[in-house]
Amino acid sequence: MLADADGSGTTNGRSRSYANGKSSQRPSAAATTNGTHKSGPSKNGPSKPRPSEKYFNHDREEVTRILIQALSDMGYHSAAQDVSETSGYELESPTVASFRTAILEGEWAEAEELLDITVSSGEVGSSHNSGLVLATGSDRNVMRFWIRQQKYLELLERREHDKALMVLRNELTSLYQDTRKLHFLSGLIMCQSKEELRLKASWDGANGRSRYTLLSELAKCISPSVMLPEHRLSDLLNQVKEAQITGCVWHSSGETPTLYSDHICNRHDFPTETVFELDDHAGEVWQVVFSHDGTKLASSGSDKQVIIWEVPSFKILHSLKEHDSGVGNVAWSWDDSMLVTCCQDRYARLWDVKTGHCLRLLYRYEEPVSSCVWAPDNKSFIIGSLDKVGSLVQWDLSAEKIHDWKGPPRIEELALSPDGRWLVVMDTENHIHVYNFRTKEFEYKLDLKSRLTSLSISQNSRYLLVNQINGYAQLVDLVLQMPVQHYTGHIGGNFVIRASLGGAHEMFVIAGSEDGFLNIWSKATAQYGRTIPGGGINGNKRQSGVQTFDQKVVFCYEMPGIHQFKNTYIAQRLKVDESREQY
Repeated sequence: MLADADGSGTTNGRSRSYANGKSSQRPSAAATTNGTHKSGPSKNGPSKPRPSEKYFNHDREEVTRILIQALSDMGYHSAAQDVSETSGYELESPTVASFRTAILEGEWAEAEELLDITVSSGEVGSSHNSGLVLATGSDRNVMRFWIRQQKYLELLERREHDKALMVLRNELTSLYQDTRKLHFLSGLIMCQSKEELRLKASWDGANGRSRYTLLSELAKCISPSVMLPEHRLSDLLNQVKEAQITGCVWHSSGETPTLYSDHICNRHDFPTETVFELDDHAGEVWQVVFSHDGTKLASSGSDKQVIIWEVPSFKILHSLKEHDSGVGNVAWSWDDSMLVTCCQDRYARLWDVKTGHCLRLLYRYEEPVSSCVWAPDNKSFIIGSLDKVGSLVQWDLSAEKIHDWKGPPRIEELALSPDGRWLVVMDTENHIHVYNFRTKEFEYKLDLKSRLTSLSISQNSRYLLVNQINGYAQLVDLVLQMPVQHYTGHIGGNFVIRASLGGAHEMFVIAGSEDGFLNIWSKATAQYGRTIPGGGINGNKRQSGVQTFDQKVVFCYEMPGIHQFKNTYIAQRLKVDESREQY
């Protein structure tokens, strides 16, 4: 029921002797001092001189203990033991090891006894304490509740309902006043099987990973100086790589940076040249969207058709022409086998991508259909419209209504996070409305002070990019419910101009502009990276849609034309290949 833990390492597993894990005989309290340097004699000679406190301006003890943990994570247990013995530093104290073992072996009484003698990090002597030291802000009662909850679930799993009921009444209720949580736990007694219990509790049982998950959550409440966070070296190395990527002004490589040298990308590999200009639309082009696998591109606009292109040849696969008005938006199913088109004729249509045939004509709305997103199950989709009532409705593949979200009136655009958690709605004013897609509950609403023109959610599902008519784009943290970065320099106006996250690792924000240029910023720093003109752009062309995939950037205009940028090397190579085909 707690958050899943990464089970790839052994940090919170049964430790080896150098980490003071459980052995056939419990170590004595004097054996180690929780990572402090041994002062007693070594096994093979006189006392070792105490090494320098610093390792290139880093604390030697911290570096050594992290190294011991990393060697253990990688399976080099003998090497970890050698480092521990040679350095005189231990990964953790006997008390910490005993606590770890008690949790993993289900010795709940012992685990609580050890928890009872913890000290807080701010208490006198806590820095030299060989037992458990709580992290700042940690609550012993919350930790006790987690332990007793695990105990309760394991009793239910063993069908010992009388004992489980006693734990619920006498141990859990006294610690937790959240009646909804307690009611949920009490309801689990009615489960008829172990499988039902595990499913309802989102818990994998005593023999699964649940005890390791519990230990990981408890470890977060213990001072890291006493119990290292899991896979600490890996986390530090990831931070180093992320910092190097963030600091790379021309980052265009999708490969993970090496640790052997500092990371820097060649500015000449940054997308700067037009590879293709597609002019098969007879009117304004309003939207372009890559399929999820990047092998197709759909474009739509005022000429009442949607064109599906093959990528990278950009040959036309289908022209979907059964629309009675302009098509403002399209949405690919997650497996790219179907496409929903949103039309100003007040209909949404479901298409078979392989055949190009229209599968369903949905309910006729009162106002134009503006947007669509697919549900994660690939069996339904949510339509947004400019209707005042019924503006946010979920439909199945048979065009049957599944759920009316009771959304705000007059919706212009939708976005669904890749993890299926957030459904974000953009109205015709200044607001975004955020729903929990899984529970179908409304979460919150933000007023961004100026009319919005587009939405785009990051691949990690954490951030929402919003473009606005005032030439201002904002990056909103969906968890913190607030903007955390903004981007300026492009020209807004009364037209739909979109912005997108793109580039390797989504390191850039890309936005169109009323002057026909592409504007690119660093996502993290908002540093203005480059303004790129499209070939043949003139003042009468406004960029309306921007889409990225891999290292491709495609944008379209409110005049006929679609452009694609790629980096210079690939653009030149494609041009050479094309010239060869002509001969």
